[in-house]
Amino acid sequence: MRNIVLGVVLAVIGAALGWLARTYLWNRKLRRKQAFFGLPENSESLLVVNRDAGGPDLTVVRHDVAALLELAALIKDCGAHSQLVAHDAVQQGFGERTEICVGHPSANRRMAAHLHSLLPGIRLNTDPEPGPDRGAFQIGGETYRLEPGRNEYAFLARLTAGQGHDTTRPVFVFCGQRAITNQAATRYLARHHERLARKHGNNSFVLLLKVVNSQAYGSDVVELVADVTKAAQAPPPAPAPEAAPQKGHRTS
Repeated sequence: MRNIVLGVVLAVIGAALGWLARTYLWNRKLRRKQAFFGLPENSESLLVVNRDAGGPDLTVVRHDVAALLELAALIKDCGAHSQLVAHDAVQQGFGERTEICVGHPSANRRMAAHLHSLLPGIRLNTDPEPGPDRGAFQIGGETYRLEPGRNEYAFLARLTAGQGHDTTRPVFVFCGQRAITNQAATRYLARHHERLARKHGNNSFVLLLKVVNSQAYGSDVVELVADVTKAAQAPPPAPAPEAAPQKGHRTS
C-alpha cells in the first residue's frame, strides 16, 4: 500500500511539474511575441489601410482584407486590441501605439509618409504610363521590376525610433507592388515571426520578399530576397552638381 501511495504522489508531482514547465514556456513565448509586436496585454494598435478614392466609405480590396485577417489574428494572440483606420484619418505620432500599415504609397498617404521619413532609401515607380520600370522598386541602387503574375516584390519592415528601444511602439510596414503581394508579406510575417524575433530582437529591419508565380500559387510561395535594412534607411545620394559651362576662347 505504501508503494502505491508513493507512486501516486510521485505521479501527481511529476504532472504538476510538467504543467508548470509548459505554462512557463508558453508564457515566455507569449512575452517574446508581445515584445516583438509591441503589444502587451490589453494594449491598443492601429491597422492603417487605403480608403476608396471614389467616396468617403472605407473599402478594402480582397487581398488586403485577407492580409488584415492575418494581422488581426496575431494581435488577438497577443491579448491586444486593434482599430481599423483609413490612411488619411490617422492623427498620431510615430511610436505612440503599435501601427500596422498596409498598402502602396500611391493610395496610402500614411505609407508615403513612412517611406519619406523612415525609409528614404526606397524608391517606388508610380508612373501610370506603361514601361519596363512601371511599379518597380529601387533599393540601394538595385531595381526590382514587376512581372505581374510571375515575379512580384514586396517589403516587410519593422521600424522603431532606435535600436532596441523598449518604450516606443513599432510600426510594421507591408508594401507590395500589387495587393496580393501585401497579403504575401503579412503571411510571411505570420509564419516566421518567431525566427525574425530571434534574429532581430526588438530592432528595426527591412526585408525584401519575392512572390513567385502568384497566378498559380496565389500568395503562398514567398522567397526572402535580402535584408535591405541598411540600404532602405540610408538617405538617397545627392544629385551631382551641374558642370559650369565653359567659356569659349577668343582667337586672334
